[in-house]
Amino acid sequence: MRETWVRSRPLIRSNLRQNPEPIKPMDITSKQHIALISVHGDPAVEIGKEEAGGQNVYVRQVGEALANQGWHVDMFTRCSSAEQPKIVEHSPRCRTIRLTAGPEEFVPRDEIFGYANTFVEELVKFQQQSGIKYSLVHTNYWISAWVGMELKKRQAVKQVHTYHSLGAVKYKSVTTIPMIATTRLNFEKAVLETAERIVATSPQETEHMRSLVSTKGNIDIIPCGTDIHRFGALSKEAARAALGIDSDAKMVFYVGRFDERKGIETLVRAVGQSKLRGHEKIKLVIGGGSRPGQSDGIERERIEKIVAELGMSDFTIFPGRIGDDILPAYYTAADVCVVPSHYEPFGLVAIEAMACGTPVVASDVGGLQFTVVPEQTGLLAPAKDEVAFATAIDRILSNPEWRNQLGQGARKRVEEKFSWDGVAHQLSELYTKLLEKPAKALEQVSA
Repeated sequence: MRETWVRSRPLIRSNLRQNPEPIKPMDITSKQHIALISVHGDPAVEIGKEEAGGQNVYVRQVGEALANQGWHVDMFTRCSSAEQPKIVEHSPRCRTIRLTAGPEEFVPRDEIFGYANTFVEELVKFQQQSGIKYSLVHTNYWISAWVGMELKKRQAVKQVHTYHSLGAVKYKSVTTIPMIATTRLNFEKAVLETAERIVATSPQETEHMRSLVSTKGNIDIIPCGTDIHRFGALSKEAARAALGIDSDAKMVFYVGRFDERKGIETLVRAVGQSKLRGHEKIKLVIGGGSRPGQSDGIERERIEKIVAELGMSDFTIFPGRIGDDILPAYYTAADVCVVPSHYEPFGLVAIEAMACGTPVVASDVGGLQFTVVPEQTGLLAPAKDEVAFATAIDRILSNPEWRNQLGQGARKRVEEKFSWDGVAHQLSELYTKLLEKPAKALEQVSA
């Protein structure tokens, strides 16, 4: 296997440089090696690109925080471009390893499972060549769950799994069920029943697992986190000055993938019928990456047409992918951040905004019911209900004093519940407890 090793700056996924030195096996004399597996969610990719969102952030931040606590962390993902470096080093004990499984190009997640067996073979080969044996794997999303279960058939390894999205919930909110659905549902049930531990990110996600997937299996609730130092360091005035946003504008902000399930249309139509429109200087900012011709680019074009049809083009901005360095300024500059998803198992955008002291209006679904506390850190509205979203947004925009109180409550909640260091500490304790017990072999699971 020809490998390229690069080093990345903390928290910035660009500015990578190649290291001409050959790859050397990591020192394995201290804490044990663990593998975070995220087949389709590359931890080292620029966030905002197609199918790069909350899962990528979660894996990257958890990996770096665990490394800071002494673990040797290898984060495995699929190489999606021949130009990508095979290895990205984030810190002395944390790196992303890109395995070649299928074509070295972007592949939609529903098509990636066809290359999962190759991914397993390459992961095993990497262990053999590097001399590393992982004592525990933390898998993310159902495709990675299958990879973890396959590894357990070949070697003594513990498996922890985080779903990030449940097929049983997702397929209730879409009109077209993909062909891979049955396979996904079977393996989501299998991993719940066979993994040493499932990590749910909210009580609501746990309830969905028990009611829709299986009553068997062991579940711990450990939420997602955010960088409470990076988010919340700016003043609103400084943030608006940096972005060129007028001080008297009422800024409504969305950031995320362009995907119909993210509910961006609901947000646009809600702002379009705001009672403040025409009386206040509203500024709608819809941030996120898009690739022309790909699914997210097509969705962005659809949203832009709706904006034009509603006569909102003069106060709506599409800044495209927002880099990590400037993202905190957008959150801080906003009067309200809107998360109108049809479903979210957790919702990282919500806590990033809250960390910046910005109240959130979110769909009353999934983990958003856990992260957003109504009347304390923001407001919840029924998913897809543009009238309810318009009312909630107007309530916050029309009362600056209350808006500031919600923002203070939001920041306090994030500080107390959702720091990455705290999340990693809980995971570290879980891993340590699991590794004290012998691993059990996993029998064949069929789709």
